[in-house]
Amino acid sequence: MHTSSPTREILDVAWELVRADGLSALSMRELGARVGLRAQSLYVYFPSKHAIYDAMFTNANRELLDRRRALDPPADPTAALRELAHQFVEFCTEDTVRYQLLFQRTIPGFEPSEQSYAVAREVLDWGRRVLADVGVTDPADFDLYTALIAGLVAQQNANEPGGDRWTRLLDRVIDMFLAEVARRNSNTDATLPREPS
Repeated sequence: MHTSSPTREILDVAWELVRADGLSALSMRELGARVGLRAQSLYVYFPSKHAIYDAMFTNANRELLDRRRALDPPADPTAALRELAHQFVEFCTEDTVRYQLLFQRTIPGFEPSEQSYAVAREVLDWGRRVLADVGVTDPADFDLYTALIAGLVAQQNANEPGGDRWTRLLDRVIDMFLAEVARRNSNTDATLPREPS
């Protein structure tokens, strides 16, 4: 094995295989052959194929989290939100198989473990903090934001992989989203009872 850890090499080869053949085509036999192990010997490192997917899920979320930590966000909160959104969209569109594993339910029966999903929650919490800096704190608004951004990514990956027909709309989508949140908040403020003076 050419890397320092058999587990790391198994995951690297698993990524190579799913990028070539799709997530559901991962074969323990082929994976074992590629890393010089019998399929049964893989179970020493991973007790099931879903455990390999789970490790890949963790691996990919850690990569996204590392990229977020490497950002040097601008002081302006709206500019920081745009930077984060662009980074996320780039991450999702540069590797469609990784995107499918993280954000679509393409593997029958696979659910990330609690430990694995904890890394995904860190990614989500990072987004919540950036949105809070622009005044977006309502959970429904956060859901709307994630649905809009995920929708752009899904359209791009499904209809023009490697292009930008949908992703180039990202700044417009953010503008529309922030305008809607501001409009709704101002309407809510207008209907609140005034404090007696």
